[in-house]
Amino acid sequence: MEKINQEEQLNVFRTKTRILYKHTDQMKVVYYGNYPEFYEIGRVELMRERGFPYAELEAMGIQMPIIEMHSKYIGSALYDEMIEIEAIVKERDKGVRIRFDYTIYNEAGKKINEGYTVLCCVNAETKRPVRIPERIWASLGLGE
Repeated sequence: MEKINQEEQLNVFRTKTRILYKHTDQMKVVYYGNYPEFYEIGRVELMRERGFPYAELEAMGIQMPIIEMHSKYIGSALYDEMIEIEAIVKERDKGVRIRFDYTIYNEAGKKINEGYTVLCCVNAETKRPVRIPERIWASLGLGE
């Protein structure tokens, strides 16, 4: 995985990853069920870049399960291509949820997928929803 860059003013983070054989179907096209994994790569690397790797979140007693996901398939990626995953948090939620938006580009730079995930911040012990810590919002450029 290769980190590309981030655009602070828009909270955009980009990273690249190679399509492995395990990601493809018999036609060597990425199987549709693998796009959530690409979303996770974008989300995890964005959080790491902003100072909150998931291990640190867990050490704070926080878990962030996905409660909603949407994916729109526009084009295809093929075996051994490098894809670019763009992840962004566009706005702050006042409660316990955070939405990550994704755009995925194939090696030719063509948009092949867009989607989003909504995660809920929960206490790791009680599994009850908790407000997203201000430090996380601030790291994403969305602090108060």
